[in-house]
Amino acid sequence: MLQRIQTIYLLLALLITGILPFVFPLWTLSDSKLFYFMLDMKYVTLFGLSTTLSLLSIISYKKRQNQFVMGRLNIILNLILLGLFVYRSLNLSGEAVKVSEKGIGMFLPIVAIVLLVLANKAIKKDEDLVKSVDRLR
Repeated sequence: MLQRIQTIYLLLALLITGILPFVFPLWTLSDSKLFYFMLDMKYVTLFGLSTTLSLLSIISYKKRQNQFVMGRLNIILNLILLGLFVYRSLNLSGEAVKVSEKGIGMFLPIVAIVLLVLANKAIKKDEDLVKSVDRLR
């Protein structure tokens, strides 16, 4: 259901993890080459899993509990991705010859996590509303 706010949040998270990594580089290497996520298989896998979880969460709008669990898994997945980026950026800052520049692509998991947390709050709110209506019957 597209009229629910969590669907909008999940669509934005899908856009951030599925499309924007192709546009924004993660960092610039010391030889002035841009490093995109497609150059490393672990980043491809993690971004792909995050995109897939967002899409599955949008499709399963009738099962709010499953949607909530997939949102939590997606948050954990993006935290792992963010941890890999932080580890890589700490290694980048210790280069001897030239210091590589961090790209805006490294901040995409942070925005995705915020959107997924907002989506989970909205899903929880819907679930509480349905439970309160069931109590009245």
